[in-house]
Amino acid sequence: MDKTCNSGVEQVVFRRFGRKGWCIFRSLSLNIRIGVLSVATLATAISYKAHAEVISNETYAAVDDDETDLDEVTVLTAIAPLTMLQSARIVTVITRKEIEQAGATTVNDLLKLASGVDVRQRGGWGVQTDISVDGASYEQVTVLLNGMNISNPHTGHLSADFPVTVCDIERIEVLEGAAGRAYGTHAFGGAVNIVTKTHSHQISVDSVSRKSCWELELGAQGGMHGTVLGDGRAGWQKGKLYSSMSFAGGRSAGGVPNSDWKKGNVYVQGSYSLSRSVPADDSRLFWQLGYSGKSYGANTFYSGSSNDQFESNDRILLNVQMDAGKKVHLSPSVYWIRTYDDYQWHRGTPTNSHHSDVYGVRLNSWFRWAICRTALGAEMRREGIVSTSLGNHSRTNLSFNLEHNVLLRKWTFSMGLSAVMNTGIDKRFRFYPGVDMAFRPSDGWKILLSYNMGLRVPTYTDLYYSSPDISGNAKLKPERNQSLSLGAVWSMPWIVVKTKVFYNHGTNIIDYVKESWQDAAHADNFDRDVIGVSAEARLSFRNLAASPATASWLPDVNVSYTYLYQKRKDARYQVFTSLYGDDYLRHKMVFTVGQKVWKRLSLTLGLRVKDRMGAYQVYIGTRPTPELRKYVANAMLDAKIQWTGKHCEFWIKGENLTDNHYQDIGNVPQPGIWIMSGVRVKLSI
Repeated sequence: MDKTCNSGVEQVVFRRFGRKGWCIFRSLSLNIRIGVLSVATLATAISYKAHAEVISNETYAAVDDDETDLDEVTVLTAIAPLTMLQSARIVTVITRKEIEQAGATTVNDLLKLASGVDVRQRGGWGVQTDISVDGASYEQVTVLLNGMNISNPHTGHLSADFPVTVCDIERIEVLEGAAGRAYGTHAFGGAVNIVTKTHSHQISVDSVSRKSCWELELGAQGGMHGTVLGDGRAGWQKGKLYSSMSFAGGRSAGGVPNSDWKKGNVYVQGSYSLSRSVPADDSRLFWQLGYSGKSYGANTFYSGSSNDQFESNDRILLNVQMDAGKKVHLSPSVYWIRTYDDYQWHRGTPTNSHHSDVYGVRLNSWFRWAICRTALGAEMRREGIVSTSLGNHSRTNLSFNLEHNVLLRKWTFSMGLSAVMNTGIDKRFRFYPGVDMAFRPSDGWKILLSYNMGLRVPTYTDLYYSSPDISGNAKLKPERNQSLSLGAVWSMPWIVVKTKVFYNHGTNIIDYVKESWQDAAHADNFDRDVIGVSAEARLSFRNLAASPATASWLPDVNVSYTYLYQKRKDARYQVFTSLYGDDYLRHKMVFTVGQKVWKRLSLTLGLRVKDRMGAYQVYIGTRPTPELRKYVANAMLDAKIQWTGKHCEFWIKGENLTDNHYQDIGNVPQPGIWIMSGVRVKLSI
């Protein structure tokens, strides 16, 4: 334990902590900061920091993420925020330090390494990506940015258009299973929440005396197929105010015919602390403004009948939210999202033009009493579209949520109810309950059991799209899901093991099917049962070493495996082929290892093995045939070698080193080996 004094306030800094009873320190007139080495989610090769770093009155050093116990990280698994230790849901958290060491360029690349997440790429580098969790389709997963629902009512293909750069991100939270009572109607099969940085991580001696500091980060990379990318971020903190601005842009030939792309994004955010207390509470005002734009050759993205499709997307989002109150906490939020989409069936010939607007007002509140935390939430979300092919439509979703959490030393009980009314269906409320339970029998152990229900309203494309190859269905019913899961987590300083078994019962699931090989694919409802098992182990051997010198040479290892079994029930007809419902990952295995090579030089290796079920219709040129071809299992090896200095880093990265030509989606070829190199500079004042 060390003591320091900053701005006249005495601080007690605990460098090691057992994660028990820390809340008693709230009664003291001290600032308490707790730092514990966490086990890495991704394999890294960073320097060992097991020895205590003395913090004196001459230096004020912020505690890095690798010294933050993940159990104390607050995650959005419920209306009232709970820490990872308190939460009764299984959540995968990818931290800031782990993101930096992974060397990923896009959010989609990071999610490829998460257990249970299926990332299906139509184009490289996040140009268009479908994200699913635990067998749910890309339409059935809620995508959030700092808790703001950015899922697209036009089509789920556009939901993963993120305006942020990788260097903006503080962490990524992946919630598995239905979560309607916390995230609303889109959280049918899971949720992905991107959390950005909202404070400075580098504070120097001078900046403390001035109570202000700057951060600057610049990156550039280039490689095969004419790929060039650049990004930058500047952050500024003065007293209670923090703001940042980032940008990114790039272009590439794409690696396969008609897959060229260019894209750019800008993101501005800020926060202002409303707290007057010491230590500070969670009261703050937060705002974010983002733009993302891209244009790309769409190859055979939507049908094999045209191999020169083209598309461009632009998105603007604005969000202002506030957190205030101690005994009764209020969190109001307003947001607006506009999306433009222009699609060409044959490149150079305008075909469909769409723009959609989403307006939302949300109010969450919770209060603590005794050992309980009770929460209430309400949201009104207005969705509209103006389209040359879909027509002009609008609908309003109104939801009310009630939740009650009981937090005991060894137990957590969380139960809630969501009432939802959507004018696109009818004007009556539907109710969706959920209950979660966690039992912590001893240090390092947690057993979880949960049952939740979810709802998804069809997108406008599902309802109204019409073309010679694909047609929607205005009579589609809303999807419903019942999700039951049992899991266990065992955590030690050098290992974290997570296992889960789950069962999802879906009714009125939406899919595009063909009854014969000559038919157009049309949207319809069916029922589906999904059973899954997953296991993940994260090992940090350096935490077993007797000395820092020895530890720096020991590797970090992460291995995960997910198995899914699906049973489909079509009541009305025999399906010739399915575009989305049957193409799930039966097996997924991820193995990563990070190792120090020499001094500041490190090597990271990653192996991904995927075995996808289902089959796709074979095309000769652009003509359909009666032949169905099954997906082939594939394995991809990635490697990254990196030199890390005090303010800069250099790296070379190879993806798909086995040069495996594969398809995540039928008739959409993916490029083979891809070599990139880059440099990144980080400064703080």
